[in-house]
Amino acid sequence: MTATLTPRTGTAPFVLVTGGKGGVGKTALAANLGIELARVGRDPLVCDLDFALANLDVVLGVPAPFTARDVLDGTRPLEDCVVEAPGGIHILAAGSGSWARSTLGPLERVRLHAAAVESPAEIVVGDSPAGIGDDVLDFAALADRVLVVTTPEPAAVTDAYGVIKAIDAFARDRQLEVPTPEVFVNMVRDAAEARIVIEKLSEVCERFLARVPRFAGWMPRSRAVLRGAIEQRPFVLQDPKCLAARQVGRLARRYAQLCERRRPIPAPNASARDGR
Repeated sequence: MTATLTPRTGTAPFVLVTGGKGGVGKTALAANLGIELARVGRDPLVCDLDFALANLDVVLGVPAPFTARDVLDGTRPLEDCVVEAPGGIHILAAGSGSWARSTLGPLERVRLHAAAVESPAEIVVGDSPAGIGDDVLDFAALADRVLVVTTPEPAAVTDAYGVIKAIDAFARDRQLEVPTPEVFVNMVRDAAEARIVIEKLSEVCERFLARVPRFAGWMPRSRAVLRGAIEQRPFVLQDPKCLAARQVGRLARRYAQLCERRRPIPAPNASARDGR
C-alpha cells in the first residue's frame, strides 16, 4: 500500500501541523495560522485530519454539517463540505467519536490530500492527530512542511522527538524524501526558554537521526490564548497585537512564501497513470 504515496505532487503547498502529545496547542495554532495566512493575502484551507477526535470546528465555533468523511464516502463534493470560518478562512472538518470510522486507509489519505491541494485554496494547513500513527506518517510524507508543536514539559519534548524519529524511520523504510520537521514551542515564558527547548531537541535529533529541526517559532502562555479557547474565537482576532498573535503572524509570513515558490505540476497522461 505504500506505493500509493506520491509526495508533494499537488498544486497548493501543504503544511502539516502535528505533535506527539495532546494538549500542546496544535489545533489552536493551525486555526490561527490559517487566519494569519489570510491576513497576508493568501487563501488558506485548514483541514482537520483527526478522524477520531476532531475539534477544529469546535475551536473556531463554526457548525460543519458535512465533513471530510462525506468527501471520502462520495456523498458530497468537497465544495459542499468546506465552510467559511472567522478571519476569512475556509475549513474542512472531520468526524469525531466514531470508533468504527476513526482511521483512514492509505488510499483515503492520498485521496483527501489530493482533494485539498487541488482545491481553489492557495495553501493547505492540515491539523493532524497527535502521536505517530499511520495517519500522521502518511500525511507527513505528503507535506511540503511538517510543523511539530511542543511545550517545555519534558513529556511533550520527549514525544516531539518521538514524532521526528518516527517520521525519519518511515521515510528511510519507504525511501521517501520527507522534509525534516520544524518545531514550534508553545506555552513558554519567553524566547530564552523556547531556545533552550529547541537546542536540547536539536542536539538529540542531530546525534541520533542526523537531522536538525528548524526552530519555527514560539508562543507564550497567554491569557489571550486561553480566552480565545474558552470563547471559541481565535486569539489573533481577539487581540491581534498580543505577543502570541505576532509570533503566529511571523510564521504565517514565512509559510506564505511557499505559495510564491510553488509551480503547478502537469497531470500525468493516461498511460502514465495506468502504469503506476
